[in-house]
Amino acid sequence: MTNTSRGCTIWFTGLSGAGKSTITEHLVPLLKARGSKIEVLDGDVVRTNLSKGLGFSKEDRDTNIRRIGFVCHLLSRNGVVAIAAAISPYKAIRNENRALIKDFVEVYVKVSLETCIKRDVKGLYKKALAGEIKEFTGVSDPYEPPENPEVICETEKETPIESAQKIVRKLEELGYLIPLAPVGSDGKYAAPEQLTALAA
Repeated sequence: MTNTSRGCTIWFTGLSGAGKSTITEHLVPLLKARGSKIEVLDGDVVRTNLSKGLGFSKEDRDTNIRRIGFVCHLLSRNGVVAIAAAISPYKAIRNENRALIKDFVEVYVKVSLETCIKRDVKGLYKKALAGEIKEFTGVSDPYEPPENPEVICETEKETPIESAQKIVRKLEELGYLIPLAPVGSDGKYAAPEQLTALAA
């Protein structure tokens, strides 16, 4: 399969439950259909391995995000599409990573706190609101939305696949993907298996 992409970092940011991981699950097949080399750095997985032992104080969160950023920097400069799916609540540290990583695409997964609470399958917001979890983003700790993200995905208004397709279009616009013709009169992209055939 022809590789029609170049390395970059797709940096998701948003509240817990906003939909970062779900969008990533839909985005990965679309990128693989282009022949992209992909690595996903999910927040929970990174904390288990790369950042084991860190807590949730601001200092530890900053350290965690810096570590993810450094790994993304190494991957993207070597032609990999690195996808970071962590809350990364603090603007200053995200901007540090933007300065470090040459090819940085920030995706703000925008959603209301009320919707996140409704989606709370793990019961984390319930515990945070009851005071059982300290320093929880959006409840007892701040979340600082990005001012000028490359992409805004509004998961209360669009499906995960629509959000993923929006990111693909932005990657094309920025030159990280060679555009493929949309399929269908509605202008929407094909399913991953159709894109695979187009990219072959």
